[in-house]
Amino acid sequence: MKTYSQWFQEHGEKHKVIMEKLTHLSPDEVIRYFRFDNMVEKEPDFCELYKDNKKCHDMKELNCYLCACPNFRFKESGFNVREGRVLYSTCSIASKEGGQFLTDDAIHQDCSGCGVPHHESYIKRHFTRDWFEMMSDVVPYGDEEDDD
Repeated sequence: MKTYSQWFQEHGEKHKVIMEKLTHLSPDEVIRYFRFDNMVEKEPDFCELYKDNKKCHDMKELNCYLCACPNFRFKESGFNVREGRVLYSTCSIASKEGGQFLTDDAIHQDCSGCGVPHHESYIKRHFTRDWFEMMSDVVPYGDEEDDD
């Protein structure tokens, strides 16, 4: 099973490949390109849910530019321990639409009810063509997994 850090790196590389094809487009055109319906048609390998035409969030106007949220924080080794459970992920803006998923020994951020980064108005306010730059605070520096 992949770690979140591995998925994050691989996804960012996929995003970079798409962006290299879109250098001729304006920021607004790039954002429109990442609309769910267009991505399912033109970039079917970008997301494993696309093959089933399934959305990760129940939103009419889902935009996939920020697949993975810049407000998400994840630490492979955990941030701390709360009531015997390791807190692995959290939301930096404490979105009211988010929640937590609890197991016997772990706490993970549950973003499934939150659409904050998938609205085009949000993407426009934070837009840069470099996804890794937009996502730079997600994985705390020094917590990336070793390649060994």
